[in-house]
Amino acid sequence: MAKDTLTITDNRTGKTYEFPIEYGTYPKYGATVSALDFRTIKVDDDDFGLLTYDPGLTNTASVKSAITFIDGEEGILRYRGYPIEEVAENASYLETAHLLMFGELPDADQLAEWRQSILRQQFVHEYVKKFIDGFRYDSDAMGMFVGTFGALSTFYPQAVKVLDEKNRIAMAKEIIAMAPTLASWAYRHSTGLPYVYPEESFSYAQNFLYMTFKQTAHGRGFYENEKLVRVLEQLLILHADHEQNCSTTTMRTIGSSHASPFVAIAGAAAALHGQLHGGANQAALGMLERIGSVEAIPAFIERVKNKQERLMGFGHRVYKHYDPRARIIKKMTDTVLRETEPDPMLDIAQELERIALNDDYFIERKLYPNVDFYSGIIYKAMGFPQDMFTVLFAIGRISGWLAHWLEMFHDDDRKIVRPRQQYTGYDVRKWVPIEER
Repeated sequence: MAKDTLTITDNRTGKTYEFPIEYGTYPKYGATVSALDFRTIKVDDDDFGLLTYDPGLTNTASVKSAITFIDGEEGILRYRGYPIEEVAENASYLETAHLLMFGELPDADQLAEWRQSILRQQFVHEYVKKFIDGFRYDSDAMGMFVGTFGALSTFYPQAVKVLDEKNRIAMAKEIIAMAPTLASWAYRHSTGLPYVYPEESFSYAQNFLYMTFKQTAHGRGFYENEKLVRVLEQLLILHADHEQNCSTTTMRTIGSSHASPFVAIAGAAAALHGQLHGGANQAALGMLERIGSVEAIPAFIERVKNKQERLMGFGHRVYKHYDPRARIIKKMTDTVLRETEPDPMLDIAQELERIALNDDYFIERKLYPNVDFYSGIIYKAMGFPQDMFTVLFAIGRISGWLAHWLEMFHDDDRKIVRPRQQYTGYDVRKWVPIEER
């Protein structure tokens, strides 16, 4: 009879070990063996025990989570069990944030109270303006966003009381509320425009567009355009969470030390800033700009095959199928460009996608468009400079970071993160005086 165990024979000693196998909701994706069980595999009593070696944690389950489910083979993404397609179609961003953070969809009264509690807190301390003014006028927007969030830990010293659940939730609300304000002020600072205060009568996404583009060339045309507001809201929803990615793992890692959530958010945002993570849509848009025309695509494809170029916006660490978020964003692109100006980048993107999806080279490698392929085109069409793309990603992802941070404190297995290493350096060496070196 089959047993839910793993049997290992150590050929160094001939000893056999049997470890239990645990399953998550989906056995196909959730079977795990405790890494500490391997520590019992020893050559002798002085042996430290066997460690697993996993660069990038590509095959290590470091947490148990009920927030997001991904099936990369089938192209499935669900928030708390709800398909991303249904969430993006029906929910507001704040409704999605509530779902991620507390596990259930709010009823009408709960949503109204949640929404008001967030929108009332979108104002930030006046001194924050002085802090932002300390950055150079041409500072990177994401750098300002990261730095300002880190500095906010000094404005909210009570945030370090992370073992108080009421305080955790209060701080989480503050962080979600202030993110659009800080992001828009980073943009305004870089463009030399005066800061705009939040308007409580606006929705979360509309407020961000209002604070960003008031008194600019885009002006009312953007923040009063319901279609564009809804597109931005859907983009925030699509970016809200994506399981144990680099930035979410950073959030949990910093949080495991009981640090202030403000510095944990700053650390997560810093991780998101990388070109291999949140900066990928900038790289994808840069690729389309380098291609320059539809006619130049075949030559570009050949350079990709010859490893002279990289096909940005295709492929994903998790998905071996079409990224479900990319399907939704692709449909949104037409809506945005009907409301703004036509963009030749869209023609290039669509033809590049068509060629790649019908080329055996890319099919065999399971390279399908991901969330970054079309999002940069949308952000560009809506008037955002490229250094704001990752900031927009961060605004959406903050609810996911906070959901994992809150969940972490209910985990009985929670420990401060402290991985092991395989030491490959020198054995003990004798000190050499400086005059003898």
